[in-house]
Amino acid sequence: MSLLQKLTDIFRIHNLPSWYFLTPAVLVGMSVLIPLMYLLVRALEADTALSMELVFRYRNLELLYNTVLLALGTLVVGTLIALPLAWITTRTDIPGRGILTLMGVLPLAIPGYVMAYALLGFTGANGTLALVFGIELPRLSGFTGALTAISLYTFPYLYLNFRSALSGLDPSLEEASRSLGYRPGEVFFRVTLPQLRPAYYAGALIIFLYVLGDFGAVSLMRFETFSYAIYLQYAASYDRIYAAWLALMLLVLTSSALVVEYKLLRGLFFHRIGSGSDKKAVTIPLGAWKWPAYIFVTVLVLLSFVLPVSTILFWMMQTFDSQQLAGLQRALAASVMASAPAALLATALAIPLAYIGVRHPSRLTRGLERIAYLGYATPPLAFALALIFFTLNTAPLLYQTLTLLILAYTLHFLAEAIGPVRSSLYQASPRLEEAARSLGYGRLMAFFLATFPVMRSGLIVSAAFVFMSAMKELPITFLLAPVGFQTLAVNVWSYTAEAMFSQAAPYALVILLFSTLFVGLLFAREWTSR
Repeated sequence: MSLLQKLTDIFRIHNLPSWYFLTPAVLVGMSVLIPLMYLLVRALEADTALSMELVFRYRNLELLYNTVLLALGTLVVGTLIALPLAWITTRTDIPGRGILTLMGVLPLAIPGYVMAYALLGFTGANGTLALVFGIELPRLSGFTGALTAISLYTFPYLYLNFRSALSGLDPSLEEASRSLGYRPGEVFFRVTLPQLRPAYYAGALIIFLYVLGDFGAVSLMRFETFSYAIYLQYAASYDRIYAAWLALMLLVLTSSALVVEYKLLRGLFFHRIGSGSDKKAVTIPLGAWKWPAYIFVTVLVLLSFVLPVSTILFWMMQTFDSQQLAGLQRALAASVMASAPAALLATALAIPLAYIGVRHPSRLTRGLERIAYLGYATPPLAFALALIFFTLNTAPLLYQTLTLLILAYTLHFLAEAIGPVRSSLYQASPRLEEAARSLGYGRLMAFFLATFPVMRSGLIVSAAFVFMSAMKELPITFLLAPVGFQTLAVNVWSYTAEAMFSQAAPYALVILLFSTLFVGLLFAREWTSR
């Protein structure tokens, strides 16, 4: 009996995942964890006195204050936008709720740095507003500019969670409250709102993690957070030890957010004990409030979608000529050259991770899956910096190569690929593989013949998610891309940082088109599930 056969028998007897599924999952976990360990090693290269001086600098407190203030401010603004919008589109009789839902999702098509570009190009003495209408507004910058740009981009994350929670809430709870004499306002604040806490925590965590890792918007608005400071220390000051410490501080902040979210959710039970009520929630007539609701939605759409799109088109028409097409084609080719392989590789690696989690649930498989999500939860600049230190110490030939950039995209966005693959696996009955094995096929062949075809739609969605996200990625590309490798995102940032809005417009428009495809995919899945 061969060694391979012996290993297969051992895994089968102990009900462990097959080695050809477990091995790639372990390699993924190591690929995520080892670079982060090298980040710590690099930070500890300094002596104790220098380390203490770097950690306890007063500037670090300023960075912490700025980062947390921006994250909390974004949550407040996002909540004030998303909660009323979700209520209007799920519980009221306002006409065109499907279109309004689409309007609430479309801002996801405009990445934070593109939103920052639009706001910078719209305001100021030479902005769109001044040139077209003669109205000069102070150019947005600093905290206000960063807060506006990021809030207009991220509020759909909260909106989608609120909308899903409101749609799935058992209406019998509200009916019981009304039968006890509660007024509509009391029913909302004392019964409905507490039921939305899990949805709020989920959306808030996504937004909080995004703000911690954002580089594009804060750098264009010149608002120093941890991510922006990491870039400045590494790229401008070449102080890599201080950059490593800043990255570790940012990781501590990220981990703290994950722990807080876990503790807030612990002990919460909002599921139905019985079958619940089959009734639909009561539709509330807006009456005289219909027009304020329309005004609210209209202003939101104008700010979050019409303004950035019109600004991009305005600046593109100013000086665009055929000579710019060559640069645009090179940037598009570079973006696809890095994003497409990353999408395929991430989808391929998501298969074993999802498979062992669904078919062989255990502490080991859950741990490997959580490690994969750690790569996504790690702020992009910190993750890129960790890969730099790792490759320079172990494989310097990989430094600033396309291979390393593709690997970074793959590991960072792998979590986006796992979800759809896992969902498709839940829809594939294990009996399909059992039937194939009863016909004499091995476990691996049975998987490819019986289960893999059922997963096709999930695999396509996974690849699309990773591809779209990688096309928009900015901070990882900045640190890891080969010299002279200019993607769409890098060109938008570079030209906008120099106030060259006309030159940035074509690249921003192409990103907008690709992002709209991504949002269309999300919206199509949401309506398909309905």
